[in-house]
Amino acid sequence: MATIDTGTHELLCEIHHRVALVTLNKPDKKNALGDTLSPALRQVLLTLEDRADVGCLMITGAGDAFCAGGDVSEMGNSAPAQPPKSMDERVAQLTGRQMALTGRLYHFPKPTIAALPGAAAGAGLSIALACDLRVAADTAFMLTAFRNVGLSGDYGATWFLPRLVGLARAKSLFYRSRRLTAVDALGIGLLDEVFPTASFRQDAHTYASEIANGPTEALGRMKHNLQAGLNQPLEASLALEAKHMIESGSGAEASEAIKAFMEKRTPHFH
Repeated sequence: MATIDTGTHELLCEIHHRVALVTLNKPDKKNALGDTLSPALRQVLLTLEDRADVGCLMITGAGDAFCAGGDVSEMGNSAPAQPPKSMDERVAQLTGRQMALTGRLYHFPKPTIAALPGAAAGAGLSIALACDLRVAADTAFMLTAFRNVGLSGDYGATWFLPRLVGLARAKSLFYRSRRLTAVDALGIGLLDEVFPTASFRQDAHTYASEIANGPTEALGRMKHNLQAGLNQPLEASLALEAKHMIESGSGAEASEAIKAFMEKRTPHFH
């Protein structure tokens, strides 16, 4: 097992069986994002991108929550007094922060999983939606929450949610801010698996480990194909698939898979 120094106790990171487990560690505040946690999370995503010992990234939360969104009591407290920024400057700053967190997570070159032991709300929900897959404890729930504090939503929530559940359902979840239980979320495709709360962390790691120990390069190409296909014509997707198929077919992963098939054994990709 390898431990990654995040620079703060508010964010933990370890690599075990090719799973990079990133834990938001502010259980007393439901792992809310703030001036220390958010920059550390942005940096650890950058650190993990190119590590050869990482086959999958899983983000979770300590205690009984995933992430309750922004910690209003912290935000902005660490910055010295400065002249007020213009609207354009404020927009550019928030855009940059979003791109470096949920943007980077969405484009992470390997599979990503959000493991929800409990509540995912506001920007915390955005982080979960930015991941490729989501699993949850049976007591977890999801909540857009933005309307409850008079805000319109950030960190990509309004982009991710319609693509996952459809525009009309996404509008309902934003306008009404209805709490989705784990069973509800599973039923509309927001979750891939729901595990018993008592065994959730072990079950989630087993789930992630299966993905992490697959053909990492092929899985990265699959992710690229699928996400690019949302915003390009069929012809462009066919060309991208052809490129990635030829690259995969001439690589070590396909060679090992074929050899394992002939020898009637499980392939070992790493």
